[in-house]
Amino acid sequence: MKARDLRDMSDEELVRRLAESRENLFNLRFQMATGALDNSARLSLAKRDIARILTVQAERQNSLERR
Repeated sequence: MKARDLRDMSDEELVRRLAESRENLFNLRFQMATGALDNSARLSLAKRDIARILTVQAERQNSLERR
């Protein structure tokens, strides 16, 4: 997921996407613990998606505070 795509989303969509990404990360960690995860790089990708969403949310919050 690209930051450009995230910036086009509404606040509600970002919140929903963040919840989905966190749930996905939880499931990946669970699979890793049980040995069912084939590609451990998916953990890094999930964390990166969460970080991008949080960054876009912080950018929006900062732009509102500066007004």
